Amino acid sequence: MTQRTDTPPAWDERTQLDTFLDYARDTARAKCEGVSAEDARRAPLPGSPLMTLCGIISHLRWVEHYWVEVVFLGREMVGPLTEATDDDPDPEMRTAVDVPLPRLLAEYEEQSARYRRLLAEHDLDSTAVRPIRDGRHVDLRWVILHLIEETSRHNGHLDIVRELVDGRTGV
Repeated sequence: MTQRTDTPPAWDERTQLDTFLDYARDTARAKCEGVSAEDARRAPLPGSPLMTLCGIISHLRWVEHYWVEVVFLGREMVGPLTEATDDDPDPEMRTAVDVPLPRLLAEYEEQSARYRRLLAEHDLDSTAVRPIRDGRHVDLRWVILHLIEETSRHNGHLDIVRELVDGRTGV
């Protein structure tokens, strides 16, 4: 079982932000524990055919890639996000149904660990290389807060999908 805590080991701002981001990530992984391969790919919401456990975990992984690698560090976008169009804005969710959930979770965990180390090298006031949509350059603090919000919001989606596919609640 995934061990997680939202209580930081120290009370400085950076430790609190890092702890909450890790808590949100760990919660996403915990919500997927014990689900069958079939249920991990099921889309129980008729109006949301991409809303699967696999799709959401893939989305979380690639959202972090975008905000950390592309926006904050200024690197090139790679992976399924490069295929996004107005007609298919979430290819990372569509293509995830062909990838086993354990692999998606392992890739997400490996990437999270790498980003944890990488971001530790930067001060919270460090400015992103690339601007956001409105032209402003956010700082690392904003990126971490945004990832906490994004991951936590999608944890709610994981709750709903998990309950609908196999009845499990309360993780």
